[in-house]
Amino acid sequence: MSRRPISVLIVDDSAVVRQVLSTRLSGCPDIDQVRVAADPIFAMSAMNQSWPDVVVLDIEMPRMDGLTFLRRIMEVRPTPVIICSTLTQHGMRTTMDALAAGAVSVVPKPSSGLKKFMEDDSGDIVAAVRAAAAGNVRRLVPAARVAAVPAVPAVAVSAPTRAAVPVRAPSYGVGTDRVVAIGTSTGGTNALEKVLPALPKNCTGIVVVQHMPEQFTAAFAGRLDTMCAIDVMEAADGDRVLPGRALIAPGGKHTEVVRDGAQYRVRVLDGPPVNRHRPSVDVLFRSVARAAGANALGVIMTGMGDDGARGLLEMRRAGAATVAQDEATCVVYGMPKEAVQLGAVEQQAPLDSIAEVIRRHG
Repeated sequence: MSRRPISVLIVDDSAVVRQVLSTRLSGCPDIDQVRVAADPIFAMSAMNQSWPDVVVLDIEMPRMDGLTFLRRIMEVRPTPVIICSTLTQHGMRTTMDALAAGAVSVVPKPSSGLKKFMEDDSGDIVAAVRAAAAGNVRRLVPAARVAAVPAVPAVAVSAPTRAAVPVRAPSYGVGTDRVVAIGTSTGGTNALEKVLPALPKNCTGIVVVQHMPEQFTAAFAGRLDTMCAIDVMEAADGDRVLPGRALIAPGGKHTEVVRDGAQYRVRVLDGPPVNRHRPSVDVLFRSVARAAGANALGVIMTGMGDDGARGLLEMRRAGAATVAQDEATCVVYGMPKEAVQLGAVEQQAPLDSIAEVIRRHG
């Protein structure tokens, strides 16, 4: 049975943004009822008449700001919200607050050359709307509610997905250094804000790919750093993967893990998008399979599409431990599902148990 078309409400005080986005989204066969509102007050009236499946929301608007409106939506009727934000420092900080309040993703909006930018990058907004519509925003819990990780056991995947996965021995001797690679997308900012703050200061070194636009990853890493016992920073080329440190792949660049003697470092590099993404989870996971083999743990969490599934399979074949967030706690059970179906996943675990899985790996 085919899914009914997606209804979208665009809330932005820029007439150019409203026109460009409305025209682009209206041209998609699976998206209809694209309505626009110049600010949240007008949006409330429109939503009272017909509630949308997805809201595309500006942050800085007259009469009521987007963050206040987002929080009101989440209180009244949780709905997938995509933030369309400027690249100013204030805009990025507010966007981080919006993601913590339940927004599912962010699309950047520059302060100049707006019409050309939105037309060139319109494919990103279409993909974001489709991913948001497939999500379950009721599973987005603000990070302030993070509690101690309960002793919920991870669940082994069924036998058919575990079978016939040959393990390739690494070509180097197994050392003592370990590394955790995490890949996530839609809903992942909130998931990471639950997992990383639950880790102890001496946990295994971590490298994360979270699908996020360029420049927003630095703000996201800074936000996480204030919440965590471990150090969290945006990755720079040559950074060491160290215990008690999490490196967030910068938006617009791929990030790999390479072996440097008995140590691991990250390599941040240009390159074409992989699975439509840059950074790509597959790029990270494949590099970890080569560099760390059995010394690694791969974690794939909530997200739309299949980025990371094949890379996680390479990690498992190289002897790494692999875990996927379970369907019950995912905002979008896309990336984990694809990895399970490929036989890349040894166990599935609820979100509240993933930090414990990482702790055991160390």
